[in-house]
Amino acid sequence: MFCYQCEQTAKGEGCTKIGVCGKLPEVAALQDLVVYALRGLSQVAVEGRKVGVNDPEVNIFTVQAMFSTLTNVDFDAERFSPLLKKAVDLREKLKAKVKAAGGKVDFPDGPANLALADTLEGMTAQGEQVGIQADTTTDRDIHALIWTVTFGIKGIAAYADHAQILGKEDEAIYAFIHEGLAAALNKDLTLNDWIGLTLKAGEINLRTMEILDAANTETYGHPVPTKVPLGHKKGQAILVSGHDLKDMETILKQTEGKGITVYTHGEMLPLHAYPELKKYAHFYGHYGTAWQNQGKEFAEFPGAIIMTTNCIQKPKETYQANIFTTGLVGWPGVAHIADKNFAPAIEKALALPGFAEDSDGKSVMVGFARNTVMGVAGTVIEAVKNKAIRHFFLVAGCDGAKPGRNYFTEFVEKAPQDTVILTLACGKFRFFDKELGDIGGIPRLLDVGQCNDAYSAVQIAVALAKAFNVGVNDLPLSMILSWYEQKAVAILLTLLYLGIKNIRLGPSLPAFITPNVLDFLVKNFNIMPISTPDADLKAILG
Repeated sequence: MFCYQCEQTAKGEGCTKIGVCGKLPEVAALQDLVVYALRGLSQVAVEGRKVGVNDPEVNIFTVQAMFSTLTNVDFDAERFSPLLKKAVDLREKLKAKVKAAGGKVDFPDGPANLALADTLEGMTAQGEQVGIQADTTTDRDIHALIWTVTFGIKGIAAYADHAQILGKEDEAIYAFIHEGLAAALNKDLTLNDWIGLTLKAGEINLRTMEILDAANTETYGHPVPTKVPLGHKKGQAILVSGHDLKDMETILKQTEGKGITVYTHGEMLPLHAYPELKKYAHFYGHYGTAWQNQGKEFAEFPGAIIMTTNCIQKPKETYQANIFTTGLVGWPGVAHIADKNFAPAIEKALALPGFAEDSDGKSVMVGFARNTVMGVAGTVIEAVKNKAIRHFFLVAGCDGAKPGRNYFTEFVEKAPQDTVILTLACGKFRFFDKELGDIGGIPRLLDVGQCNDAYSAVQIAVALAKAFNVGVNDLPLSMILSWYEQKAVAILLTLLYLGIKNIRLGPSLPAFITPNVLDFLVKNFNIMPISTPDADLKAILG
């Protein structure tokens, strides 16, 4: 196997024996084959659009299948066989439609003509031949950008899937995903072409986050400032981790009146701020932090655990019987709920002891998305003009367990009292419960939401820039980003598309970026690795 799509990758170079995330070589090979098969399906889809053939089933399937290969989503080898078979089946059906419309269906040998092996073992062997290192002839820098775009598309697919579940789609998103996947097979594309596709991925991700923001807020209301307890209530409990708002709503509806308290974990914390979710009386508080402590937290949780979308470590056998996955998430030996009937998880929660007594811990504030912040924009602007607020820091991104991430905790702790921290995504769990105080009633720590709520952060920055009549890069705003997986890659590409400069990125730079590509990013965007909190604060603030 070879995988370097996440920040945790072995030695900062690539996982070759087993994934740091727990992914086995067999699963890695099958995921590589899924991406390869989707490139072939995308070739046909691109030709289809040229003659007016556009298949909604193909669009949605492509997004879901790409999402399944994201870090920490599906590790169950058995579930990739039906995905692969469906990819080939849809491809052949689409070929027939394109041919009937007069389009091109004659492709050279490659993924558009992939004939799947009959067994899972055979498919695994096929996947071993088409992974990242299979292409040895493409220019190294172009190869790096091919995979940068591919990983960005994985992030886009995650957000597009969430939006589609809530009824929001955009043909331009599907068209680009197919264009970007198929482009890897076009040997005529130059380095400049790939730079263009990389920035286009950022543009499309911005649009994807926009429709997801609309899907979330139109369905559940705009987030409002909300205090969330970090303690727990006596009684039976269900913990929900991941990202999916629709799953949370379904779980809340199905547990209503059953004497079960529902808690969030990880990126589900911001859901407490949505009016249509917070109305449930048994939706109480937040348990635990995030990825780096997940195993310990899950082992100690006395109720059932439901994992939605990604951000799941390999469950230990000692407590995996209490875990249920839903959607695309899967681990061998862990029960999967495919039909959104959470009765098995509810029954498990009722059978487990739950919490023996109430516990009043700290509380944290959430709900500072764009609607809330823009509502007090006048106060913020006056505070800046009066020099009560000297600088804003967006300390955001996703988290992992590798050493070096304590930088983000220390940075926030050392940020001067006249600065404000905006944060989003699971990286905030390095510091989300810090008592930072306020500036004239404005909290110094503003939780903007989940990783996809980077759209909110962008809109806040744009609104402030307009208010001060300057460009975003001229604002007293610095971005300190942690990255872990492919949604963070997509967000970074969006920031580059928007022309955002001076981003500090860490804990380490992506292994798939070559020295020449990094040099391009430094020269054009002044992107830089984090150093130390003291040195970076001094460089930013003087």
